[in-house]
Amino acid sequence: MYRQVLVFAVFAAFLCGSPASCARNLNYRPIIGILAQENLEDDPHAQGSSYIAASYVKHLESAGARVVPIRINRTEEEYESLFNAINGLLLPGGNVDIEKSQFTRTAKIFYELAIKANDASDYFPIWGTCQGFQQLAVLTSNKNLLTLTDTKAVALPLTFSPGSQNSRLLKKFPKDVIQSLAEENITSNFHSWSLSMQNYSSNAKLKRFYRVLTTNTDGEKEFISTMEAYRYPFYAVQWHPEKSPFEWIEKAGMVHTLSAIKATFYTAYFFVSEAMKNHHRFSSQSEEEKALIYNYQPVFNGLNSIFLQNYYFD
Repeated sequence: MYRQVLVFAVFAAFLCGSPASCARNLNYRPIIGILAQENLEDDPHAQGSSYIAASYVKHLESAGARVVPIRINRTEEEYESLFNAINGLLLPGGNVDIEKSQFTRTAKIFYELAIKANDASDYFPIWGTCQGFQQLAVLTSNKNLLTLTDTKAVALPLTFSPGSQNSRLLKKFPKDVIQSLAEENITSNFHSWSLSMQNYSSNAKLKRFYRVLTTNTDGEKEFISTMEAYRYPFYAVQWHPEKSPFEWIEKAGMVHTLSAIKATFYTAYFFVSEAMKNHHRFSSQSEEEKALIYNYQPVFNGLNSIFLQNYYFD
C-alpha cells in the first residue's frame, strides 16, 4: 500500500507539482484525438481511405489516456464538435503532402481551434511527431521551409539548447533520461525533410512562436529535433518516441534499449499530463463510446512492415 501511495505521489509531482493540486485541477479520464491520414500508396493491407499507426495509440494508452480517431474528409462542424469533446491532439508521422492533403486540411482546422481555445484560457495541447512536427511548422509559418537531410533510418543523440532542460517539456525528465538522450543513439529518425536552424532563424513567425529545445545534424545541416511553443501547449519532435516499444521491423534507426524505452514513456507521460489539464468532454457516455478507437480493430501488417499494426478508416 505504501508503495502504491509513493508511486502516485511521484507521478502527481511529475504532472502538476503536488498530489493535492492534481486532485483539484486534473481530468483523470483524458481522451486524445489522433489525426488519421491518407493511406500509403504501397500499403498492401490498406482498407478504406485513411489510417492511424497503432503504435501512436499504444503510446498514449501506456501513459493513461484513451484515444479517439479523427478521420479525414469530415465537415468543419463535425471537427469543431469533436474538438470540444477531446482533451488534446496528436499529429503523427507519415508520408502525405503537408500543404494539400486532407490530413493538412484537418490539422489546420484543429490548430486554429486550439489557438482560439488557448487564447480564451481553455488549455488544449497539441503534439506533433515527425510529419506532425513538420505540419506544425508549416501551419505556423504559412509556408514550407523544410529542407532535405540525410536522416532516413538513423538513431541519434540529442544536442540540448542552452536552458532547454528548464522547458515545460523537459524540466521534469529524470537526469538519467536526459543524460541518455544526450549521449546515446536512442532517438529514431525516419525523415527526409527537416526544419533547419538556418530556415528557422530566418523566419520571424517561427522564431516568435517556437522555442528550440534540441537540435541534430546529418553531418552537414543542423536541424531542429525538439521544440515547444512559447505561449501555447504545443510540442513537436522530429524523432519517433513511439517506435522503440511498439514497432519491431529490423532496420537501421530502430532502438529497443531500456534507456530508449524509458525516454519514450516520459514523452508519453508528459503529453498525457498536459491533456489532463483540459476539461472538454462528450455530451453523453454513449457519444463517447461511439467515438473511442476501441470500436475499430487494428490490422497486423507483418514484422517487416514499417507499422506493425494499423487502424483503417473509411
